[in-house]
Amino acid sequence: MVFDSNPDLLVADLQSTTRLLERYRDGEQAARDALVARYLPILRRWAHGRLPERTRDTTDTDDLVQVTFMRAIKSLDRFESERPGAFLAYLRTIFMNLVRDEVRRRAARPNTEPMTRSMPAQQSSQVEKAVGHEVMEAYERGLGKLPENKRIAVIMRVEFGMSFDQVAEELEMASANAARMMVTRALEKLATYLPEDTGANP
Repeated sequence: MVFDSNPDLLVADLQSTTRLLERYRDGEQAARDALVARYLPILRRWAHGRLPERTRDTTDTDDLVQVTFMRAIKSLDRFESERPGAFLAYLRTIFMNLVRDEVRRRAARPNTEPMTRSMPAQQSSQVEKAVGHEVMEAYERGLGKLPENKRIAVIMRVEFGMSFDQVAEELEMASANAARMMVTRALEKLATYLPEDTGANP
């Protein structure tokens, strides 16, 4: 099964993700199509540059995005969250787990290069190279310490580049300004977990 986005569905179906998930669980195939139309382009843009270089000879980023959606759709009956907007974070988690699996699989292949001091750098993604491996690790740890709604808001705004209007819609908040305040406060807290020479900007 190959997922592709349909711009007509993306424009036409403005229901909340929570409602779309409810409809899909009730057996409506159109709800699944609307979820794919809404999130596939976002996930594709976000995933670019997150695959380590040493896996790119055997793995395509778009293939992992497709597998991410297949796994997410297959397990929707088990997906539970009290927070609106958690589905996007759920997709992110599945994709990152697939990347880690691919790195481990690549390292376990016979006739691979011996482990050297340069190996971590070779396994770094474009994103890690841009901001630094230590900063990425600190960022991930910091995200894990935030309350779920704030963690999701940061992921939406900082990683997926969503507008405050979009963040507000996904989190079912009253306004874009409310979303802006949540993201700003979350980033201020997140910054305390990062190395001193880095910063966060909403």
